Formats: sequence, C-alpha cells, structure tokens
Amino acid sequence: MPQMIFVNLPVADVARSTAFYEALGFIKDQRFSNEMASAMQLSDTIVLMILNPDFFQTFTPKAIADAHATTEVLLCISRESRAEVDAIVERAAAAGGRADVRPVQDMGFMYSRAFEDPDGHMFEPMFMDMEAAMAAFPDGPAHEPA
Repeated sequence: MPQMIFVNLPVADVARSTAFYEALGFIKDQRFSNEMASAMQLSDTIVLMILNPDFFQTFTPKAIADAHATTEVLLCISRESRAEVDAIVERAAAAGGRADVRPVQDMGFMYSRAFEDPDGHMFEPMFMDMEAAMAAFPDGPAHEPA
C-alpha cells in the first residue's frame, strides 16, 4: 500500500468547506464523512480531512490557530501545467476563497500562485518543469553554510 497523507484542517462550516473543495475538484469520500467531518480526496495518496472545530480539538491539546490571523502551514499542491495552476486559483476565488494572497512566483522552471480557503488556510498550487529545474540547478540548489 502506498504511503498516504491526511491533512486535518479545522473549518467553521463543514458543509460550506465541502462545497468549496468539491468546486476545486476534490472528491468527497462518503465513507469517512458526516456532519462533523468530510474526507476530501485530492489524489490516491492525499486526503484533506476538514473537521468541525470541536471534533478537531479532540485530536490535540493545543489551541486551534486562527488561519485568518496566523500561518499554521502552507499547503503546496502540484499541478500539471501553468494553466492548471491558474485554473485552480480562479476556481478557488469563484467558490468563496481569496486568490493571490501573495505575489505570483515565476522562476521560469517553477510557477506558483496562492489562495486561501474560506477559513484562511493557504494553498500554493505550483507547476515545475523538472528538466528546466535540473538545468538551472545541475548540482542541486545552492545552500548557505550553517
């Protein structure tokens, strides 16, 4: 079985967030969804678990971050082309999210934009041309000495 990642996000309104992610192309897995949570499948190995805050709180003793005020995590998702990056950002804006919450990044070999979902969680869809990236960094990216 391939290794999977389940990203758990607290959301104010599970039904609204379910509709938002469905508009982006995620598939709701009914087997693991109810009024407290929706399992939103992005790929065979990536599932976004959107959870009512009370249910989310049962998994952690820590306070839940207000994603509108603080950055808890940046969720970078790969796309097959620049056009797909643009398309998912536009769908996010049309579905109630906020598009381009930071400047577009275009490094030639890599292109990314960013959007927030209705709860402020930040996503960075990106396209990388691996051949161009390898040509730009034949020995890997340069690192400053520690």
